[in-house]
Amino acid sequence: MIKQTVVEALDFDRSVIKVREELDKALLSAPKAVRSQTAHLSGTKGKMIRAISLLACAENNQGLIEPDAVRLAVSIELLHLATLVHDDVIDDAEMRRGMPTLHKKFGSHSAVISGDYLFCMALKTASCATQKNEYLDYDLPDYMGRVCLGELRQNMNNRNYDLSEYGYLKIIFGKTAALFEAAFYAGSMLCENEKKQANLCTRLGRFIGMIFQLSDDCIDYESSQDEALKPVLSDFEHGVVTLPLVYTFKKNTQLRERAKRGEVLKEEIHEAVRQAGGVPYTRSVSKKYYDKSKSIINRLNAHPDKKERLTAILNKAYNGLDGVGIG
Repeated sequence: MIKQTVVEALDFDRSVIKVREELDKALLSAPKAVRSQTAHLSGTKGKMIRAISLLACAENNQGLIEPDAVRLAVSIELLHLATLVHDDVIDDAEMRRGMPTLHKKFGSHSAVISGDYLFCMALKTASCATQKNEYLDYDLPDYMGRVCLGELRQNMNNRNYDLSEYGYLKIIFGKTAALFEAAFYAGSMLCENEKKQANLCTRLGRFIGMIFQLSDDCIDYESSQDEALKPVLSDFEHGVVTLPLVYTFKKNTQLRERAKRGEVLKEEIHEAVRQAGGVPYTRSVSKKYYDKSKSIINRLNAHPDKKERLTAILNKAYNGLDGVGIG
């Protein structure tokens, strides 16, 4: 399994490098039975936005980050990779970040087990944290439970064309926002001057997670596959109901009834979403979370450089492909 590595307090840039090194080490040194699969995933890590968020929240006023932040950031990324592996199996996705998905390369059975192994790696990595008494309230399994419940709610609402906006936001509150919230909360608990403001950081992570998912919803209706590095116009085809479609069906009930009867093709849905303004509406909802997030960042007891980092993460979430995408 994963060996504990002694790490001194580092600055932000070096911490990011260290997370990448430790993540690669974890994926490339897995047991032989699963190493081919984890090595393949090493090439699909993305921008590590959740890990970077954790490190940004963990940075103290001297610009230093505790070693435990690196360990927890690696754990968060392993968890995220695990959810992507399972998502791709469920969606029967062909590509992920320009590469074949794990189940297409190794088979669904192998991919599911590999995803399970990544969960175990993540929990093992988090257990290597040395200052456990400093953040006993950080309940990673509880956050993962929320992610799983969000995925289950999404699955239960597949092809539920009567899904309300509130119902959809509840789904992504768990499916995407929970892991962001976990990252922001963990980082704040590792930063002495942020502990009293942990609730603010928790809310900030939750809101930024919501923004990321709403941006991703828009990508499916307004980007090419080459830009998104994954299939687009595929949510409706797979029965996944996102906010642009919820809004469109609310405005066009006749189309909704035809969709229930299976009489609508994805190309018609795409045009209907465009005409109804589903993407601009989704972005307006995202903007509300953006404004709340900006207000929280301004209230944090943090030095200007840290606030600038958090603002950059927020902007990337809001701008989608113009920033880093959901990755």
